[in-house]
Amino acid sequence: MIRSNRTRRATLKARTRTQRAASRIARHGVGTLATHCIAAGLGVKEARTVAGSLRKNADKAGVTGQTGTSYAKNAKARTCTRYTPAEVAAIAVIYRPRKPAYKAAAAKLALAA
Repeated sequence: MIRSNRTRRATLKARTRTQRAASRIARHGVGTLATHCIAAGLGVKEARTVAGSLRKNADKAGVTGQTGTSYAKNAKARTCTRYTPAEVAAIAVIYRPRKPAYKAAAAKLALAA
């Protein structure tokens, strides 16, 4: 594949992923921490990493979220916790990342509410 086409396709895929996550949160009013991170512009792998750190800080912030069930293709249903943008902003204020990309995402999450 031509390198420029590969770059364009990767850019479009990342933009689509971000938009879908943001519209899902806007539509339902809540989303998992990973969904909020993807909507902030992180990739899936980075979003899972940041979501794990945010999950640890949720107790410190006193945020509980809503318990729900997530379904994946060809996988078991599992319980998850969904948060509003205001709850995620409260958690993101406590979160202190080191990596520059994570700092930018944390700033976007804090301003989302």
